[in-house]
Amino acid sequence: MSAQKDYKLWLQYNKVEDATILNSYRSTIKGVHAFGNSETIAIATKEIEQGLSSLLGQEIHKINNENSANIIVIGKTSELSAELQQNIQKDIRIINNEGYVIKTLNNNKQVLITGKTDVAVLYGVFHFLRLLQTNQSISNLAITDAPKINVRILNHWDNLNETVERGYAGSSIWNWQKLPDFIDQRYIDYARANASIGINGTVLNNVNANALILTPQYFEKVTALANTFRPYGIKVYLTARFSAPIEIGKLKTADPYDPEVQKWWKDKTAEIYKSIPDFGGFLVKANSEGQPGPQNYGRNHVDGANMLADALAPFGGIVMWRAFVYSEHNTDDRAKQAYSEFVPYDGKFRDNVIVQVKNGAIDFQPREPFHPMFGAMPKTPLMMEFQITQEYLGFSTHLVFLPKLFQEVLQSDTYSKGKGSTVAKIIDGSLDPHKLTGMAGVANIGSDINWCGHPFAQANWYGFGRLAWNPNLDSKTIAEEWLRMTFSNNEKFVQPVQEMMIDSREAVVNYMTPLGLHHIMDTGHHYGPGPWVSNLSRPEWNPVYYHKADKNGIGFDRSSTGSNATAQYAPEIAKEFNDIAKCPEKDLLWFHHVSWDYKLKNGATLWDGLAQKYQEGVNQVGNMQSTWGKMKPYVDEQRFHEVEMLLNIQHKEAKWWRDACLLYFQQFSGKELPNGVEKPTQTLEYFESLKFPFAPGNN
Repeated sequence: MSAQKDYKLWLQYNKVEDATILNSYRSTIKGVHAFGNSETIAIATKEIEQGLSSLLGQEIHKINNENSANIIVIGKTSELSAELQQNIQKDIRIINNEGYVIKTLNNNKQVLITGKTDVAVLYGVFHFLRLLQTNQSISNLAITDAPKINVRILNHWDNLNETVERGYAGSSIWNWQKLPDFIDQRYIDYARANASIGINGTVLNNVNANALILTPQYFEKVTALANTFRPYGIKVYLTARFSAPIEIGKLKTADPYDPEVQKWWKDKTAEIYKSIPDFGGFLVKANSEGQPGPQNYGRNHVDGANMLADALAPFGGIVMWRAFVYSEHNTDDRAKQAYSEFVPYDGKFRDNVIVQVKNGAIDFQPREPFHPMFGAMPKTPLMMEFQITQEYLGFSTHLVFLPKLFQEVLQSDTYSKGKGSTVAKIIDGSLDPHKLTGMAGVANIGSDINWCGHPFAQANWYGFGRLAWNPNLDSKTIAEEWLRMTFSNNEKFVQPVQEMMIDSREAVVNYMTPLGLHHIMDTGHHYGPGPWVSNLSRPEWNPVYYHKADKNGIGFDRSSTGSNATAQYAPEIAKEFNDIAKCPEKDLLWFHHVSWDYKLKNGATLWDGLAQKYQEGVNQVGNMQSTWGKMKPYVDEQRFHEVEMLLNIQHKEAKWWRDACLLYFQQFSGKELPNGVEKPTQTLEYFESLKFPFAPGNN
C-alpha cells in the first residue's frame, strides 16, 4: 500500500482526519454537476468525484440538476446556464484562456468552478481539491487564478534506447518499443500529475538529440503520446537535431541558408502537423558540447533559429533555442560565452522564437548568480531553464528542496530597468512586454515506482510546476502544500519538515560548494567531489579551471581585474560584484580570487570560514536526520524507512565532500583545520583513487 502512496505523488486524496473540518466539507458537498461533454470535462468530472469521495470518505456522484443545493458545478463558461454566467461576468474578464474562477454561490450552497476553456476547468478542479487536501475553508470562495507564463514545460533528457541522461530514477517512462499500440497507464498518470500543477508541455527527447525521432517510424509513436496528453492540456514538443537533413534527409548540408535545407524543414514540419495538429514546436541545442548547429556553416544562432521558426510559423509552433553554449576554441571565461554569442542579436529573432537560458552562466550548480543574459535582451523573449533532476546536487540520494533555489533566482534583481527588475518579471513578460513567455524544467522523472527516485524529489517536480504557473510564489508555501497533500496535515509533522526542506538547499551548498565555489564535482558523471581533476582535454571540463586554488588563495577572478564577467551585469550589480568588500559572501569565490587570510564578515579567515561552512553542511544533514527521526508517528513505515536510509547516505556523502575538498585545498592554504571541524579519517590519496565508472545518468 505504501508503494502505491509513493506512486500517487501529491494526489493522495487521503480522508480528511480533522472531524470538524470533515463535517463542514460533508455538509457543503453532496454531489457534482458538470456542463459539457468533452473528454477533458469527463476527466475533470471523474477527478473531482473520485477526489471528493476519497477525501470525504463517502461516495460523491453526478447530480443532473444544476440548481440542487450543496453541489459542485463545473464547466466551461460558454456552456453554463445564463444565470451562472451572470454570476461570474466580472471574474471571467480578468483571466486568460487557462485561468479559472472558483466561487461560492447562493449563500455557500454551491461552488462553481469555471473557465474559458475545458482545460482551465480541469486546472480549477485540481485547485479546489488542493484546498480540501490542505484542510482549507471552502466557504465564501472568490478565487480567480491564471498562469503568468504561457509555456510551462518539462524537458525530458530521455534517449530512444530508454536511458535517461542525468536521470536518477530508473529508465525512461517512454516505452518506444511498445508504442504506438500500447498506452501505458503511466502515461495517463503522468499527464494527470502535470495537469494538477499546470504544466502544459513536454519535450519527449534529449537535447542531445537523435535525428530518428523525426522519422515516420517515430511520428506514429509521438502521435500516440500527443493523443493521450491532449485532454490534459499538454502539448508535445521534440528536440530537433540540427543536422537531421543530412542524417535522415540524405542532403549534403544542413546550412540554414541552403534552399533545399529550408524546404526539408518546412516539409518535415508539415508532416508532423498532419499527424499532430497541436504540436508545440522544436527545442534545439546547437553548437554546444559538440552538437551540430548553424556555426558549422559560418552562420549564427539567429540564422538557425529563424529558419526553423519560419517552418513552424504557419502552424502556430515555436522554437525554443537553447543559450547553453561554450566552445573549446574560445579561451575566454566560460561564464561569458552565452552572453557574448546571444546579446548582440537582441531583437533579431522571429516572434515565435524564445531563447532558453539556464538559471546561471555555468551549469545548474548548487548556487550560481543569476545568468547575466536576464535583463540584457529586452527585445527577445527569454525562457528560464531550471534543472529539476539533481545532476550536481547529489542525484536522487540527497534531499534537496529545489524551489528554494528557483525562488532565489527568480527574485534576483537584474536592475535592467531600475530597482525591482526581477528575473521573474523578465520571464513572465511583464517588464519587457512579450506575448511568448516560458519556463522549462529538466525532468527528474523515471520508471521508479515513486517516479523520482527519492520521495522528497517529487516536491521538486511539484514546486517547478507551481512556480512556472506563478514565479512569485514563496517556496515555503509550496513546501507546506506538498507536505500536506503528500504526507499529513498534522502540524507536528508539517512545521518541522517544512523547515527541514527549506534549509536543505543551503546544506548542500555548504557541504559541496560554499562561498561561491562551483563545478568542483568529479567529471563526467558529476558524482562526488573532484577538485583535483586537471587532466581533461578541454580546460573548462576540469574543476581546477573553476576554483584556481594556489598558495595565494582560491576563487575565479571575474571582476574588472580578471575576466571582467561582471561587466555583463547592469552597472548597479556589476559594482557590487566587482568590489570584494561588497560582493555577497555566498558569491565571493565566484567573482574573486581571495587570499586564504582574507577576513570574512564574521571575523574568520577565508580558510577557517571555508572549513566551517563544510562542517556546517554536514551538521545540517545531521539535523535533518534528527528531525526526520521524530516523524515516525506521522508517516507510513515504508516511506519513513526509505527517507531514513537516504538521509544516512546523504550524511555519509556530505562528510566525504567535506573531507576530500578540505584535504585538497589544505595543500595550498598550508593551514590547520579550525576548531569544530572534524578531522578526516582518510587520506587525500584515498579520495583521489575513488572511481565510479557506472554512476547513473551518465550516458
